[in-house]
Amino acid sequence: MASDPNQFSIPPGLTTLLEEFVVKCIQENPDDIVAFAAEYFTEMDLFRKKKGVDKKATEKKSSDKKESKFKAASKTDKNKGLDDFEEESLPEPPRPTGRRRRQAVSAETNDPSDDNENIKPVVHPKTPEQFSRLKKSVENILLFKSCDKEQLKQILDAMDEKKVKEDELIIKQGDEGDYFYVVDSGDYDVFIDKDGTDIKVHTFKNSGMFGELALMYNCPRNATIYAKTDGGILWALDRGTFRRIVVGAAAKKRKMYEEFLQNVPMLKELDEYERMNLADALESRFFDSGECIIKEKDEADGMYFIEKGRVRVTVSDGKEEKQISILEKGAYVGELALVMNQPRSASVYAHEGETKCAFLARDAFERLLGSCMEVMKRNVGEYEEQRKRLGLK
Repeated sequence: MASDPNQFSIPPGLTTLLEEFVVKCIQENPDDIVAFAAEYFTEMDLFRKKKGVDKKATEKKSSDKKESKFKAASKTDKNKGLDDFEEESLPEPPRPTGRRRRQAVSAETNDPSDDNENIKPVVHPKTPEQFSRLKKSVENILLFKSCDKEQLKQILDAMDEKKVKEDELIIKQGDEGDYFYVVDSGDYDVFIDKDGTDIKVHTFKNSGMFGELALMYNCPRNATIYAKTDGGILWALDRGTFRRIVVGAAAKKRKMYEEFLQNVPMLKELDEYERMNLADALESRFFDSGECIIKEKDEADGMYFIEKGRVRVTVSDGKEEKQISILEKGAYVGELALVMNQPRSASVYAHEGETKCAFLARDAFERLLGSCMEVMKRNVGEYEEQRKRLGLK
């Protein structure tokens, strides 16, 4: 069947490429956007080629070694927004060296990183059934990963259920962005204008999100979306709440983690830019007292930095678990399995109260902590000595 010359399709990787770039622009606020873009993509291309060479060399050394992949953590169809239809994420490029500023980029007078403590939160009451549906709809949205528990609660409180009719206009290309939408149910067709003709480029089917770009980057809507089915349900988040919490949370998260990482001895090898990229890659996770954080013999998916509380590290002799150590804020666990490319060699539990950890996924670990590898390898010897003292093999 011949393809329709008027039917657009999004090339694989395009949206994630642009999303990564725009986020960097918001974070760095370059004085010269064109020069920054040229430098950014040039460095990314060099980095990609270098990773390709390194990968081939590694494969020659060991055919059994797993190929390092750059996959976005927990990315599912529910993560996909209007400009996010691909499965793979891009590697973190080396630093652009062009001039930049660190404040937010927005024509609006408010800075989304400000606390805005005097702003009264928006609350739309919900039944238990509505709240359950909403939580399920947003549970895998990457935009919310930077938000803590209280921020996520404010987001859920502020989201308003919107029932739509067939052919109802949801957003219009060129309009100012007023809401961010999460799909609960129903199908929604996405169109872009080409020389006065609406061309369909995508259909959301019972999941997804859209409308975030106009709110994040203070630009007009870049597509038109209609409800394809009758009786569909959307969850709408107003512009003010979105910018104050979602956009602001990313800025606060980076600042918080940069300060935290400065006090982790192992990371003294990292320079400021590397520490900044590491801060962006971390994800907060909370564990109740006694809850298992890492299970011995499981496959390793990442490592943890202890932000708050304490953890108990144990190993098993086949009959019972023996405690190796108690670790506190600033310590880290789970790195050995990543360094040695082996299953977990110990279990880790939250100890005496809630524990907050910063999780670093395997792909980000391999990408960002190369300069710290020697420090972590030295820990292998210390760990083996601890096992011997406990009479474990």
